[in-house]
Amino acid sequence: MAGCCGSPRPPGRSSEITTARYNHLVERLRAHELSPIGDLGFVGLDDDADNPVVITGYKAARTKPLTKAKKQVNKLIASVRAVCEHAFAHLKNWRILTKLRMSPHYATTLLRALLVLTRTEVTT
Repeated sequence: MAGCCGSPRPPGRSSEITTARYNHLVERLRAHELSPIGDLGFVGLDDDADNPVVITGYKAARTKPLTKAKKQVNKLIASVRAVCEHAFAHLKNWRILTKLRMSPHYATTLLRALLVLTRTEVTT
């Protein structure tokens, strides 16, 4: 059975980082010169520390707390991600995408328009 983008699905449930590795997400993003912002679940996805593809925050260790600068970076990343997270939460609550049956091109256009509308609704 084929998954998104024609890639075969891995059997059973798997974490997002495992699925990203399985589908070679880093290579695909690098080929298109894209750098999405991800949550801490994607720390370690990219092996190039000097030029990471997926921008993530910093994790604290038990023996080594985060510095003020790293906390500020985490706060900035969280503030940027919050907009998208809230928009997707609205789309999930509306259950619009569960019954969507159309070309992926049109679905992408519709999704972008809905995300603009959710952002407008949230801010007003």
